[in-house]
Amino acid sequence: MNPDLAPTPFIDSDSPVVREFVDRVAGNARDDHELVARLFAAVRDGIRYDPYNVSADPGDYRASTVLQSPTGYCVQKSVALTACARAAGIPSRLGFADVKNHLQSERLLEAMGTDLFVWHGYSTFYVGARWTKASSAFNAELCERFGVEPLDFDGRRDALLHPFSGDGSMYMQYVHDRGTYADLPLREILEGIRETYGG
Repeated sequence: MNPDLAPTPFIDSDSPVVREFVDRVAGNARDDHELVARLFAAVRDGIRYDPYNVSADPGDYRASTVLQSPTGYCVQKSVALTACARAAGIPSRLGFADVKNHLQSERLLEAMGTDLFVWHGYSTFYVGARWTKASSAFNAELCERFGVEPLDFDGRRDALLHPFSGDGSMYMQYVHDRGTYADLPLREILEGIRETYGG
């Protein structure tokens, strides 16, 4: 089986929870572009972004678990979206990059000690004979609070984080590409988080 369609321990696209989510969201999508766009929007807004609860428990990163949780951070949401795409028959991989967030809250900056987010997660999809990238991290409600438009993904063009906020100031800046993966490299991610932010 194509590894970009196969279920894995984290991307459990064969789970009834994942398949039921896809069936509910897919509706009468006309093609794979519209289908993956619907899945993106459902994960983006259905799971509220929460960067304060980064778990070390592997079970908290399983797609079926994330889809049943009210909150998650970028890595968890990307795992869920990637699993949904695979369940819908769309080849998908996880992508990671280090990004600078110039609009993070004072509380988060104090907790992290830096504006660098290591191992930021996104999803990649093979649709229409080409790969596209999309970050489902920030839900529309959160974007509204920071004065930026939520990312929209049409399945045709990349939808990565905004470089500028609504007033033209710097927002997100990609500084290091960590590549794409067929399954979640959780050990490397947690090691990177500990090295960068301490305990």
